Amino acid sequence: MKDRIHFPIDELSSAREIFWSNDNRVPWAEAEPGLSFHAADIEDAELRLRRFAPLIRRLFPETEESGGIIESELRDIPAAADALGLPSGTRLLIKLDSELPIAGSVKARGGIYEVLKHTEELALESGLLRPDSGPEEYEALADHRDFFGTYSVQVGSTGNLGLSIGIMSAAIGYRAVVHMSADAKQWKKDLLRSKGAEVIEYEGDYASAVAEGRRLSEADPKSYFVDDESSSSLYLGYSVAGGRLADQLEKVGISVDSAHKLAVYIPCGVGGAPGGICFGLKERFGDDVVVCFIEPVQAPCMLLGLASGKMNDICVQDIGLSGKTEADGLAVPRCSGLVSREMSQVLDACCTVRDDRLRGYMRLLRESSGIVIEPSSCAALRPLTMLAGKGSPVSADELRSMTHVIWATGGGLMPPEVVEEYLEKA
Repeated sequence: MKDRIHFPIDELSSAREIFWSNDNRVPWAEAEPGLSFHAADIEDAELRLRRFAPLIRRLFPETEESGGIIESELRDIPAAADALGLPSGTRLLIKLDSELPIAGSVKARGGIYEVLKHTEELALESGLLRPDSGPEEYEALADHRDFFGTYSVQVGSTGNLGLSIGIMSAAIGYRAVVHMSADAKQWKKDLLRSKGAEVIEYEGDYASAVAEGRRLSEADPKSYFVDDESSSSLYLGYSVAGGRLADQLEKVGISVDSAHKLAVYIPCGVGGAPGGICFGLKERFGDDVVVCFIEPVQAPCMLLGLASGKMNDICVQDIGLSGKTEADGLAVPRCSGLVSREMSQVLDACCTVRDDRLRGYMRLLRESSGIVIEPSSCAALRPLTMLAGKGSPVSADELRSMTHVIWATGGGLMPPEVVEEYLEKA
């Protein structure tokens, strides 16, 4: 590993906005063999999701049109590109994981996938499924709520992961328990309870909710804990997004190559969702995709872990930051060890954003494009305003040569009154 000679400790500890290029990144062909996961793992995850599509379609009628496949729209937003000050002719799109069915956030990918993988394992062990079971047998799992009700699924969350795990687990019949930190929004707790999940609230932060949830789950032999800090299942569930985005780009005639690169901007909390998506994108596009993670200035845990080389052995409080932010889904003090190690030589860049910008970005998207996403999701816009501003390291011609994708990570289930409250303070 290279010496961290460019570790921006002063900028990070003073909570200033920074853009950090990963000086440890190597070409994809060099990095890929040393990773823990490969293309075959993504294919396995995709096939599992397709096996469960009949069950998803039955449990959630809103997925009928997609045949039980949980996927989101990719939409052009030229008016937002203009509002952000990007050079004329720059292609900007938004990946609307904020509107994914069932959970209304990117967590509908990894979170739901992990619940389904656990369900398949239990069903195979019990004889409810066989290795050669077809669509009818998978759909019929909906008739075995009594069996699944003898098991628990638990998770620690600031919000969106809890929604995906809680809603999916309760729908199958599990006792769903979501341990939520103090910064989780009340409407998310209320929604979970309305879906049949049990919510346990904590006065501490994300890390304390995860630790207590893990402890309680480990004490119950029939409980399964979804560990956002180290779950390979979550990571691989997110990774299928790379190939699906590639297919969507191809359908609208967008080519990605060395002369026409793809730039993707993803908000980052503990790292599972952005890390898995980045892995999936790199497997599909290699060095022709550039990925940037965005974190709040008070909770840049992934940037801190990567830039210092300490991964999850350092937390934001160690450098004097609070870990507190209005971007509740990103209020994480320590990054995932699994994801930071996988991203160490793969991720292109990170940047940080002040909380006071988020509601303004929220208003900009609604007024320019009619799109509403939650404040934590709006963090994805910050790199674009940096690149469009004075002193940008990228020329206008370079920006125009690329396709830019904002990854909207959540907000589709926000109650209207919550949306208006955010926008009133923008």
